[in-house]
Amino acid sequence: MNRYDFVYFFDVADGNPNGDPDAGNLPRVDPDSGQGLVTDVCLKRKVRNFVSIVHGDKPPHEIYVKERAVLNDQHERAYKDAGLKPESKKLPKKAEDAARVTAFMCKNFFDIRAFGAVMTTEVNCGQVRGPIQFSFARSIDPIVTLEHALTRCAVTKKDQDKEREMGRKFTVPYGLYRAHGFINPFLADKTCFSDDDLELFKTALGQMFEYDRSAARGQMAPRRCVAFRHESKLGNGRAHELFDRVQCRLKPEVDKEGRFPRGFADYVLQVDDQNLPEGIAIEYWV
Repeated sequence: MNRYDFVYFFDVADGNPNGDPDAGNLPRVDPDSGQGLVTDVCLKRKVRNFVSIVHGDKPPHEIYVKERAVLNDQHERAYKDAGLKPESKKLPKKAEDAARVTAFMCKNFFDIRAFGAVMTTEVNCGQVRGPIQFSFARSIDPIVTLEHALTRCAVTKKDQDKEREMGRKFTVPYGLYRAHGFINPFLADKTCFSDDDLELFKTALGQMFEYDRSAARGQMAPRRCVAFRHESKLGNGRAHELFDRVQCRLKPEVDKEGRFPRGFADYVLQVDDQNLPEGIAIEYWV
């Protein structure tokens, strides 16, 4: 497994890419800059959902963090496989036994191999640091949040005098988001994250929005994923310097007009591939 640092671009039109439950489900935003935000957790959720669809949530591609999952039940499977009886909140006393239950979880669950997990619940399977990490995604330009009043003819209570109920919906007319990602080969070795797993992850980045459609999320699409592959596991360059080679800006004519962008065509994306550090190669995953 190589080390990778990658830049992932995706956009949304007339939707809410990641609502904030602490703010009435408004699109997440940086209050200082007005730029939109999408959490790493949101992006990982979409990857998990895609893998579950493709592989039917079966080993070795089960999903650990999923809706209505009972985590202790999953942990008990690891102890049963190892022929061990769990003690409340404790790992097995023998190091090799503790390693066996953790290895079972890594072997069977894709998202543990990829993203890691804290499994120190009542039935303790340890902690795993995952090789793949995302930053928050941040929109290239400030976003505008629109609030829409909605009505429905059906009511929730038996009130014959009440003919309809009102609701609210929030959307972003358009936003192009940029996220940074990292793949650590040393952690990949520990979780047994394989080249096949990496190919599945790449496919997910390109297709996961296709199976996550909803009126709330509008039109979301991957636009580019620029990955820097390192020959050395320790890396052949600093991630932030490589990320600086990927620039995305409004086209001059759009900027000159002073209007808000309304599509990916309003941007120009440039990748500086000249004089790369020795041992660095550029791949385009999307």
